[in-house]
Amino acid sequence: MSLSKLNFLGYSKSWWLVLIAGIVMVLCGFAYWFWPVAGYAVASQIFGWLLILAGIVQLIVAAGPHFPKGWGWWIAGGMIDMFIGFLMVRSIILSEEVFPYFLALIFIYWGITMIISSVNGHKGKYWWLYLINGILLMLIGFFFVEAGWIQNMEMVSFLTSLAFIYWGFSICMFAYDIKPQVGQGN
Repeated sequence: MSLSKLNFLGYSKSWWLVLIAGIVMVLCGFAYWFWPVAGYAVASQIFGWLLILAGIVQLIVAAGPHFPKGWGWWIAGGMIDMFIGFLMVRSIILSEEVFPYFLALIFIYWGITMIISSVNGHKGKYWWLYLINGILLMLIGFFFVEAGWIQNMEMVSFLTSLAFIYWGFSICMFAYDIKPQVGQGN
């Protein structure tokens, strides 16, 4: 299958780093789901550190010797994730106040990225999965905006655990999509 028929992010030999980041996000999502007593502040700090990790992974993938097609999107996403992550771990009070809005921004960004990927890769066999994933990620982002607006901690806690799990599985599936096929140069 031609690279031009797939998503605009291409292939990478560092696909396994993306897979590990997705698995960690799923595990943290289930941990937060089963132990919500850990608190809102702890969740925002954990998410901040996970964003820093995800940003580092994206920058490593984009800067590797076999950087994927669309490496600029990887760098932009990594820098946004790391910036928001550092803001969240720097101040617990700040992270508690703006936690839903940070999450909304991240999920809307990744939703737009997936929709662009689906439009760009519409000749591929599973282009519609990117479209559905993008719509769902944007919908989660808009739910976070609403939860932050009404300051409903219970809704934010539920959405946070759900978002960790969904986003983690989404990243794991994406990791296999960017895995180089046998016989490819990248």
